[in-house]
Amino acid sequence: MSVEALSHQLCHGGAVVAMSHRSNSLGLDAQFMVFQPAQALRGEKVPVLFLLAGLTCTHETFLQKSTIIAEAAACGIMLVAPDTSPRGAGVSGEAEGYDLGTGAGFYLDATQSPWANHYRMGSYVSDELPRLVRTEFGQDGAPFGIMGHSMGGHGALVHGLRDPSLWHSVSALAPIVHPAAVPWGEKAFTAYLGENRESWKDWDAVSLIESGKRHPGEILIDQGTADQFLARELRPDLIENAAARAGQPLTLRYHEGYDHSYWFIQSVIADHVAHHARLLGACS
Repeated sequence: MSVEALSHQLCHGGAVVAMSHRSNSLGLDAQFMVFQPAQALRGEKVPVLFLLAGLTCTHETFLQKSTIIAEAAACGIMLVAPDTSPRGAGVSGEAEGYDLGTGAGFYLDATQSPWANHYRMGSYVSDELPRLVRTEFGQDGAPFGIMGHSMGGHGALVHGLRDPSLWHSVSALAPIVHPAAVPWGEKAFTAYLGENRESWKDWDAVSLIESGKRHPGEILIDQGTADQFLARELRPDLIENAAARAGQPLTLRYHEGYDHSYWFIQSVIADHVAHHARLLGACS
């Protein structure tokens, strides 16, 4: 697998690297960002934490805006940030709206034409990119965790529940927890997956829990009460209720007055890194 480093900057004793490669899952060139802590630069195996950003964002957003690098460096955790969708798929209308197409891949594998050829972020995140990190960054055998914001929070919850053997820790910030029942998800799922709502359940966190999927570790979710998308699109109460009924360990914390922005994320990011560090065996 040919991987090209596009940039390399030192940061908090480690290095932030922008990478490009030809993705088999997407059938296109893809970019992602990696923070290698000092331990990884010395050739050590370290825990790996994937960061999934939200609608309109790119592979650069989480590392640039969340202040997570300082926290990860202190714990010796590698960070990996994929893009939020394929780029250059050439699907008619893919750049016309912020909630479908470019920047809005929803971390799933589309089954409907014309999206199915390239919009396969599900396989990219769950298989191709972890394999690349293991081989290209010397992390074969390292434990992996996953976190995300908004649409990326949806992705983190879904992937964590679908494959807990890969993702040893899961957390989300202001996530879309039940996309099959809110406007953002209904629009995207109809386009990507078709009209049959039964097929949507495989990519919906609440539905996965209701169908018997579990993660053995505690899932952490943080949500601001002044989030403009809270009542219409996010509905964290739905996953809290589903988890309580199913016995899925979950902590949902509300933060009075905080909105949907990265200012909110900066305010709670240390707790999320500590959550992952505990479950991944870092900072010991």
